[in-house]
Amino acid sequence: MVALGSLVLLGQLSGHLLLVPPMAASMALMAGVPHLPLAQPRSVIGGQVVSAALGVGMGLVSHSVWAAAIAGGMAIGATMLLRMPHSPAAATAVIGTMSTTGQVSFVVCVGIAACVLVGFGILGSKLRGSTYPTYWI
Repeated sequence: MVALGSLVLLGQLSGHLLLVPPMAASMALMAGVPHLPLAQPRSVIGGQVVSAALGVGMGLVSHSVWAAAIAGGMAIGATMLLRMPHSPAAATAVIGTMSTTGQVSFVVCVGIAACVLVGFGILGSKLRGSTYPTYWI
């Protein structure tokens, strides 16, 4: 709750939307199954940013639901190819495709939000006495 609330607060202070639904799913992975590859910082940050960029790129071609579906599929493939699979990021690609304004800021905001969540994942693991991340690269 604190991590997601922080995204809301940072978003209000900056005037940008940082809390998008896939970020809640990312935090759920980091909190619930922190040892999984999908929950590691490389996958959370890299997967979200790559998917946001793919979605925004597809949105330059079309904002249709078909384009969004293609972007979601491309995001899954690209993140797997880049060894940073992160299933919530497919939804980020869909949102990026449907966005009609602020495409560059969307990618930047997604990157910032993912970094904030990873920071909270690290903090939470320290408070619980557990290990997160399992690996960085």
